[in-house]
Amino acid sequence: MILFKKSRDLHDFLKEKRRRDIPVGFVPTMGALHAGHISLIGESRKKGGLTVCSIFVNPTQFNDSKDFDQYPYTLEKDIDGLEAAGCDVLFLPSVKEMYPEGLKNLPHFDLGFLETVLEGKFRPGHFQGVCQVVERLLKMVQPQFLYLGQKDFQQCMVISKLVEIMGIDTRVVICPTQRESDGLAMSSRNLRLSPSEREQAVYIHKTLRFLRQELKPGYLDDMKERAIQYLAAEGFRVDYVEIAEAETLKPVTHWDGSTPLVALIAAFINEVRLIDNLLLQDSH
Repeated sequence: MILFKKSRDLHDFLKEKRRRDIPVGFVPTMGALHAGHISLIGESRKKGGLTVCSIFVNPTQFNDSKDFDQYPYTLEKDIDGLEAAGCDVLFLPSVKEMYPEGLKNLPHFDLGFLETVLEGKFRPGHFQGVCQVVERLLKMVQPQFLYLGQKDFQQCMVISKLVEIMGIDTRVVICPTQRESDGLAMSSRNLRLSPSEREQAVYIHKTLRFLRQELKPGYLDDMKERAIQYLAAEGFRVDYVEIAEAETLKPVTHWDGSTPLVALIAAFINEVRLIDNLLLQDSH
């Protein structure tokens, strides 16, 4: 695996590969890698060509500075994992490399409705930060394929919108959420959970499964309220439990029995905020 810290060096290396018609797959991360990230590396490798991973903890997407300061840092372990997974290139830029003009006066992206609900509502400015860094990374890497995990369902939609705004020829590939044996979605934030909090965290997935099992045509508000009460009883501080159209993320209060739906949850265990989602008509 080749490691680059400068975008110019990365650009020159990839330019030569593209000249030889070698396809490039890209997996952007913020480090603290787990099996979910590694599965994205595996998906990219299935296409052949070159697999590029980036590790950059992006300051502009943290609306809570304490959350940024506490983000886990496991670089040596990450590098070992990427090498074992067969990653070809690791891009490890500094903040100065990513934002040479500083963090002020950054571009604003018109994300429309997506930025007004769920994570957009509860984390103001978060998706602008995501777009600011991903736009830069996509310009640097210029991949044919961009691999994202479904756990960040709304973020996948935002980045797909960004690719559309940029007008680039990059295909967004969304891969299934990777879970622990008890159902907990793999997340870098799980590293911040104590053993007792880790046991508690599984109730988010249990709640999502409850919503799937209880789903039937008609009004859904009562079912959502029961889910919120269930999580609160287990000690969570709930930001939201929502059921939305899977293709648009528009909240649904009355289901027609056929429109594809996704259930989404964001909730705190003490100071750690976890998110997860589940497609409600998925049989798995």
